Amino acid sequence: MTHRFDPTSLREYDIRGIVGKTLGEEDARAIGRGFATLVRRAGGTRVAVGRDGRVSSEMLEAALVDGLTASGVDVVRVGLGPTPMLYYAEATLEVDGGIQITGSHNPADYNGFKMVLQHKPFFGEQIQQLGKMAADGDWEEGEGTVTDADIEDDYVGRLFAGYAGGTFRIGWDAGNGAAGRVIEKLVKLLPGEHHTLYTDIDGTFPNHHPDPTEEKNLVDLKALVAEKGLDFGLAFDGDGDRVGAIDGEGRVVWGDQLLSILAVPVLRKEPGATIIADVKASQMLYDRIAELGGEPLMWKTGHSLIKTKMKETHAPLAGEMSGHIFFAQDYYGFDDAQYAAVQVINAVHVIGKSMTQIRGEMPAFVNTPEMRFQVDESRKFAVVEEVLDRLEAEGADVNRTDGARVNTPDGWWLLRASNTQDVLVARAEAKDQAGLDRLMAMIDAQLAASGLERGPQAAH
Repeated sequence: MTHRFDPTSLREYDIRGIVGKTLGEEDARAIGRGFATLVRRAGGTRVAVGRDGRVSSEMLEAALVDGLTASGVDVVRVGLGPTPMLYYAEATLEVDGGIQITGSHNPADYNGFKMVLQHKPFFGEQIQQLGKMAADGDWEEGEGTVTDADIEDDYVGRLFAGYAGGTFRIGWDAGNGAAGRVIEKLVKLLPGEHHTLYTDIDGTFPNHHPDPTEEKNLVDLKALVAEKGLDFGLAFDGDGDRVGAIDGEGRVVWGDQLLSILAVPVLRKEPGATIIADVKASQMLYDRIAELGGEPLMWKTGHSLIKTKMKETHAPLAGEMSGHIFFAQDYYGFDDAQYAAVQVINAVHVIGKSMTQIRGEMPAFVNTPEMRFQVDESRKFAVVEEVLDRLEAEGADVNRTDGARVNTPDGWWLLRASNTQDVLVARAEAKDQAGLDRLMAMIDAQLAASGLERGPQAAH
């Protein structure tokens, strides 16, 4: 038996595709065979499996479990829930790895797989290896068993454990994603007054797309917070590993701003600790971490890369602009939007000001959203190298952590190649609009010098 995957489905951090076109039952079975083989060769015997609420998730789960057991691994099914609940299962049950079936925040016809092996993210070369093993039919044979574990209440209890975050009035928008039931149970434990939206898990996402980093998806939450005069609002993506927030006036509190709030209690408990953020984060965040006595570290974008760097530097907290926030202080080091939400409430309480005041006191910068433009897959990394060479020749102040991040008196701009799509990503931030215009002109000049243009579809 051999199997070939659609090459577009084997991505840097996970496996993802359009169900019925680039991803199907046979792919799920082959993933099970390959992953189980790697688990057994590493001396393991059991794998936890979870799934999100997408229409195709049960079908893919059945095929995945079939593949895992056919290669001799025992499966513990933890059922429907957010990706961090599967990560929690992998961290606390007697298992050697975990797989969540999820399309994350992609449209409803997508689905995919996020994997953990022996408490470490499974990504990059390892995902490509599953493809090679399938093409060669390099799979172990065996007969594994299947059991079910109901861990939802344990997980919710773990989210709430040690809560000391005071009493607030909060709006919660689960976006019909996989975290809905967990959020309903969590708010019953939290003191204060809580109003929830779209907690029924529905893989067709009838109300809005479950991606809290796009402001248009926060419209209903803003309306709820305004109508009931709530202190703030929290929102979750389709599989509950990314969090979004708004203050009492409906202003978005972006990923890097949330991190600057969460850093306060973390650094009180662990003075001088390293806190990691990705290259897309505001300079404000790095300055704030330093001001609080922490050690700011700029790192590459990508949840697997950040988790790996956290282990290496013993960082208690890390985050990405995209709303992935990772906790290793009193937690397991993975990205968990539900845990992040509880910690945001705690941080606001510790700071002793309202979320609205905290957000209002943040330094005002003008910045662009993440801009993406198509570029041929074969050119994307080359263009970034060309830009770096030119900047170096000009003597510019450049950080090469992940692409080119350039500091100027106006602020900074970033150009990097996406690891998961054939696009270049750009972002810029300045003290005022005139400065931002100058930064954008620099980006445009660099693209033009490499024969590209930003084009009208850039911003989204």
